[in-house]
Amino acid sequence: MSNIHPLATVHPNAKIGENVEIGPYAYIDEFVEIGDGTKILPHATVFNYVKIGKDCTVFPGAVIGAIPQDLKFEGEVTYVEIGDRVNIRECATVNRGTKASGKGITRIGSDTLLMSYTHVAHDCTVGNHCILVSYVGIAGETDVDDWAILGGSTVAHQFSKIGTHAMVGGGSKINKDVPPYVLCGREPLVYAGVNIVGLRRRGFTSDQIRMIKDIYDIIYFGGMNVTDALDKIEAGFPECPERDTIIKFIRGSKRGIIKGNTATVKGELE
Repeated sequence: MSNIHPLATVHPNAKIGENVEIGPYAYIDEFVEIGDGTKILPHATVFNYVKIGKDCTVFPGAVIGAIPQDLKFEGEVTYVEIGDRVNIRECATVNRGTKASGKGITRIGSDTLLMSYTHVAHDCTVGNHCILVSYVGIAGETDVDDWAILGGSTVAHQFSKIGTHAMVGGGSKINKDVPPYVLCGREPLVYAGVNIVGLRRRGFTSDQIRMIKDIYDIIYFGGMNVTDALDKIEAGFPECPERDTIIKFIRGSKRGIIKGNTATVKGELE
């Protein structure tokens, strides 16, 4: 049985799971599905065509499923889909997709945290276990892969891609793709090493981390163009998930990856 406050506005056709809490002055539209154990706190808004998973929390002032801020949007039915155990903090916004993108859906993975005042624009995909720190804004069709962290006040250009386990320093401007497993920062945004602390926390071994570092040394300090560097990596390193993830990401990049920084200390693992 769910606990819906009498001062909440919940459309009778909305699909509300078991043990859902909806606080006073929250607004739940008609074509909304909310999973078991989720909490919609006071003054939160969930508009049409939104599916929220289990055990999520939507904090006051958050707006989920508003129409996209895209002049190509023509009122079509598009969607927001949110996984399980997602925390959406105060005044965060997640917009629906657009037909023009060919996707029509904005997705947030499970176990992800959107801190206060973050904005996820139309047709973005944010993976599992991601953290978008306060005031992060990602423009339309940006992809943030699993376990990535975007520091506070970071903004991402539309169509940007941020790789798995990457960490972007606060206040950054992302206008090139950020490869997997890296740290980046400064202005303009540059490669600043491997996300060693994050990888260790997530169970990567020293050998795995060193191999990732060796791969990026070739890409950023090997004196080759990216294509030649990837060919050398493919020939010189054994197949493994980390190597293949890096190669696939960079070869699939349409905007190009962030540049290296000549001041980066190459001996960070020594």
